[in-house]
Amino acid sequence: MARRPLLAFVLMSTLGACASTPRLAAPPSTPDPALANPAIDMDGFLDVARDAATHRESRRLTEAQFLAMMAEPGTIVLDARSADRYALLHVRGAVNLSFPDIAIDSLARVLPDKDARILIYCNNNFSGNEVAFATKAAPASLNLSTYATLYGYGYRNVYELGPQVAVGESKLPFEGSMVAVRGSDVSRDPGAGGHRD
Repeated sequence: MARRPLLAFVLMSTLGACASTPRLAAPPSTPDPALANPAIDMDGFLDVARDAATHRESRRLTEAQFLAMMAEPGTIVLDARSADRYALLHVRGAVNLSFPDIAIDSLARVLPDKDARILIYCNNNFSGNEVAFATKAAPASLNLSTYATLYGYGYRNVYELGPQVAVGESKLPFEGSMVAVRGSDVSRDPGAGGHRD
């Protein structure tokens, strides 16, 4: 029976301590001026991402549409993966501008005409070759950030490869160090690629 008073004392002490412990302060409703940075605009980013998402819905292409458009004069195929992955395997004729390197000056140099048709693809468009096309989490797919970023820089004539295709079954022509031997099976790691003419 001596346990009951002890238990009651511990319970009351614990509740009392919890009641007297100050709560953590909520983040301030107004931003701290010391954190202000005019070169970073989260609200602007979210607005651009929402607008780009709406714009993007009518600009996703099948593999056949992508192939047809890339054959038309003046079309640019952009690969925003790292230079290392690009060197391993990329859609033939694609230009490489690695996503972290996208900036005002690099876009002016690589994509000077904001009205030019630009086709994009990313890692998540291809399966069967993790070496060249490492899978990313779906919400972090490079197509999404590349599309939104190009949109944010004023590029509106952008189209995106929509489906995921197996590298070894793709109709798209590939080039890079993994396609060094004509006719090699490019669907296996290492040494994968795709359709070649």
